[in-house]
Order: sequence, then structure tokens, then C-alpha cells
Amino acid sequence: MSLEITLSGARFLRPDGWDDAPLPLAGGQFVDAPAGRAIDLSGFDVLPGIIDVHGDGFERHMAPRRGALRERDAGMVAVAAELAANGITTAVLAQFWSWEGGLRGPEFAREVFDSVRLMQDSVPIDLRLQMRLETHMLDDLDAAEALIAEHGIRYVVFNDHLPHARLAEGRKPPRLTGQALKSKRNPEDYFKFLLDLHARGPEVGPAMEALTARLAAQGVTMGSHDDHSAEDRALWRARRAQVSEFPETLEAAQAAREAGDFIVLGAPNVVRGASHAGNVSAQDLIGAGLCDALASDYHYPSPARAAWRCFELGLLDEADAWHLVSAGPAQLLGLQDRGRFAPGCRADLVVMEPQTRRIVATLAGGRVAWMSGDVAQRFV
Repeated sequence: MSLEITLSGARFLRPDGWDDAPLPLAGGQFVDAPAGRAIDLSGFDVLPGIIDVHGDGFERHMAPRRGALRERDAGMVAVAAELAANGITTAVLAQFWSWEGGLRGPEFAREVFDSVRLMQDSVPIDLRLQMRLETHMLDDLDAAEALIAEHGIRYVVFNDHLPHARLAEGRKPPRLTGQALKSKRNPEDYFKFLLDLHARGPEVGPAMEALTARLAAQGVTMGSHDDHSAEDRALWRARRAQVSEFPETLEAAQAAREAGDFIVLGAPNVVRGASHAGNVSAQDLIGAGLCDALASDYHYPSPARAAWRCFELGLLDEADAWHLVSAGPAQLLGLQDRGRFAPGCRADLVVMEPQTRRIVATLAGGRVAWMSGDVAQRFV
């Protein structure tokens, strides 16, 4: 049940900065007149709910013991709880459709997509789907496209993680045996499979151009992952993919900005101060104005922490920093009804302790998704 309340006494983060104007909500939305019971949140900060445009932290809940235990529906409930505890009210679950198999293979993708469909109405968090499609999965493109349509997936990102340099030399990639065994395949058969995928490289371009044209006609948002150069970004922009996820270099990010593309960076990169893979620092890109949204990537606590890190480092003021995890991602996803406090917008918000910046309550669509500690007394 969505609450009908008016929040007051707190600092409220609006696009122009903090103010103390009361925040009423009813029917799952923010409204323009006092509503229901008044709740005094003096001493707390209230901010728009976080919109996570790309995260795969759900894997550890749905497959907590690789190869031994799968928790589909119960796992998705646990995912929603972790999201809420970290202030994420809209979450795009980034699921691979990859030759790697296992948690990145088509079989697991179907489990994830089915689970979201079954559990969406049971949790207040808005769970959405992204397909991360490996470009060389040519024999599986029809199945992938059918699944996109079946589940109404509105965000598709294209990856190419094949180790082409090694395969071109006929050499086995590092960690091949481990990857093969994780996906329950014979290592030699797996190596031959990768060689065959690599050999079909000339077919990939025409296949991607045809697929992206069909998806664009359906209004699907598309992006490329790990752009390394301006040429990479130009190639995918020509294919109507206007999001650059986690560009690896300053050159690629600048090319995206100059063309008006969206740029998504990893929040863990900001928190760590550097890319774990040795790519360009997200802090440097943000300082250069080359970021539209921060994503959890693999760690759901990171978006909130990264936003504050941007402020602490003097890269952005508080409103602009929080914009990267709220209104910015909403714009990327075409969601005009969230990411800010405005009448008619979905009532998504987080309540935070200003001293510790610990999230103590999360409301999603006006429903309590997370609450902990003394703040509960204010609501009860």
C-alpha cells in the first residue's frame, strides 16, 4: 500500500539544491498540496530515489553457490531488499546473453527474465531488464530478439568480449579451462567453439546493423559497452546505439560527448578512485564533464557513495552529484516520471542521516521498501 503523508522538517534535495519545503505524497506520487498524516523528519536529509541503469549484483543472490544452488524467485526478493537498503528505487538488471555460458549464458538469462516478470508486483522496487548481448552470438540472435520482445526489454547493450588477438594466433586465452568448467564444457571443445565464433567476424557487422535497425524501430534504447576509441563510438552510433557504457579511454568519452551521446560510468570506479581493469579513471571523466549517469556495475552500495565522493572531491556540488544517480539516469532511460521531487512524479525517495550519510529509509512508489533505526519511530 502506498502511503499518504507529508514529510517536513528535513532538508530536501531539489534540482537547485537543498530547501525545507514540505514534500507531500499520495497515490504513489508526489502531489502539490499537503496530504494525509504529517511526518516530522527533522535532522534527516531526503533525496530522490536512485535509478541504477546497469547492475549485475543480482547474480550472487540468484546463484549463491555456483554450480550448487540456484535461488530464482527467493533470490529476486533478496535482490530487491539489497537495492532498497542502498537507496535504489529503479534498478536495471544487466544480464548477459553470452557465449561464456553459466551465469552469462542464455539459460540463466531466461531464469532472470522470468523471475523479474513473476516477482515485479511483489516488491516495491521497479525492476527492469537490460540484455547485454555478445555480438558474435550469431546463431542465437533470433532467440535473443524474441526474448527481448517477450519480456518488453527496453534497453540492450552490445559487448564483444572475445579474446580476438589470442584466437587470431590460434592460442588459448588465459583462464580458458576455468571458464569452460564453470559452464560445464570440455575445455578443448570450448576452445574450438571460441575459434569458430572468432572466424565468423565478417558476419557480425551486417547482423548487428539489421538487428539494431529493428530494435530502434521499436523504440529500444541501445548502447555499446567498453568503447575504446572514437571509432568504436562512431561505429555504434551509426547503428543507433546512443549510450556509451563504461568508455575505457578519454578519447572514447570525448567522442560520445561531442556527438551528444549518453555516457554511463561505473560508480565503483569513482569509489575506488581508479578502474579495476586499468582503464581511464571515472573521477577524471566526471571532472571533465564526461558523465551523464553513474551505475552500480557490480556493487549496489556504490552509486550513493560515488555521488558523495564526487562532492567530497570538489568535482560537483551536491545537487549535480546526486543528479548522476537520479535525474540523469531517468533521462537516459526515457523515464520522465522519476528522478526528482515534482508533482506527478513517482514517489521515490531516500532518507539519509546527514552525518554518516547512511540510508535509513527508502520509499519506492510511495511504498516502504526499506526502513531501519530511529527513523521508523517518525513514521509509526
